[in-house]
Amino acid sequence: MPMTFPRIAYEALEVCNGVTMAAIEAAVAHARLAAGARVLDIGAGNAAVAIRLAEVFGLKVTAIEMDPGMADLARSRVAGAGIGDQVALVVAPAAEVLARTPPVDLITALGTTNVTGEGRPTPGASFAALRRILRPGGWLLWGDLVWLSEPPAPLRRIVEATNLYADHEGWQAAARMAGFVVVVAEISPQAVFDDYARDLEKAARQWLEENPAAPEAEPVRLNADRVRTMLEYGRDHIGFGLYLLRNPR
Repeated sequence: MPMTFPRIAYEALEVCNGVTMAAIEAAVAHARLAAGARVLDIGAGNAAVAIRLAEVFGLKVTAIEMDPGMADLARSRVAGAGIGDQVALVVAPAAEVLARTPPVDLITALGTTNVTGEGRPTPGASFAALRRILRPGGWLLWGDLVWLSEPPAPLRRIVEATNLYADHEGWQAAARMAGFVVVVAEISPQAVFDDYARDLEKAARQWLEENPAAPEAEPVRLNADRVRTMLEYGRDHIGFGLYLLRNPR
């Protein structure tokens, strides 16, 4: 299977976003879900979060990943963890899966792309779409880029090529407008986000050194350059926010 920048970079990371696994576990613990509760993990990436939810909390997870290369990595990680009875992988766009999924107890959506299927959804549209898939009293753990300050227009255009983002208060306001109760709202420490950005590029550069003649080398290099430029240029403007939201009963 052809290698891509995400496939290479995310194999080297524990969490495929600028947040620690400890922060994710601490947020999920607030929900106090019983073992066997049903979870959707949207944008499963390397499946680390789905695996941890199953191992630590005993949850039944449907992990959704639309990228075939990432799904291949996720599949191998789930098999290696020996928890195939607790984590089921679905390879499809999130919107397609959500359209046929009955209400669940928890949705985790960390750094997702286009959960609504409509292109570049607003924060409010994403929250409204996900709330419809939660049972009354269910939970959404949402994590995504957050604007720390008003970005220059060129940076906003580049970063928001696929999704629209908000500042910390904007994410919370959009969640409340969609009918959620905000239980946890925090921004990752700058050091955590810096480590994430550094490790993304480091993994890609190492692969390029080892595979200089690979047919995928040029696209991988271009993506590594793009990520480095975006994150260096945007360091004072971009962070990662984590939000635990409750669907009222």
